[in-house]
Amino acid sequence: MDRSVVTQKIIEAKVRNGMKWSDIAKAIGESKEWVTAGCLGQMTFTKSQAEAAGKLFELTDEEMAWLQIVPYKGSLPTAVPTDPLIYRWYEIVSVYGTTIKELIHEEFGDGIMSAIDFSMDIQREPDPKGDRVQVVLSGKYLSYKTY
Repeated sequence: MDRSVVTQKIIEAKVRNGMKWSDIAKAIGESKEWVTAGCLGQMTFTKSQAEAAGKLFELTDEEMAWLQIVPYKGSLPTAVPTDPLIYRWYEIVSVYGTTIKELIHEEFGDGIMSAIDFSMDIQREPDPKGDRVQVVLSGKYLSYKTY
């Protein structure tokens, strides 16, 4: 067994039981964005989070233990994603990445936005011309050090 087997079992249980990520997140006690990433194998659960997931998805003790192991992060199967939704994010970074970098450097200086000390919020934004996806990313600024 490995972490990917647990991920597959979680997805199967979610589909079989008609669960929503927002409801799963409430039961685990964290944001829907973080819990979804964790259930998909990208975050490390605490023991209590793993136990809550275990109850929801009928996981064994071994499967709950896998949820508590630091995962190999990065789940895309190819360098350039082929899934249309994920590809659009790749396209956003390809087109606007240099703009984002330039504006962050202008505002903060030479550094990066952390993907470790990070939060994300995804919401539906009603619009008469067709609903929009609102994504808010917030990462701690980390400056490069001179040494």
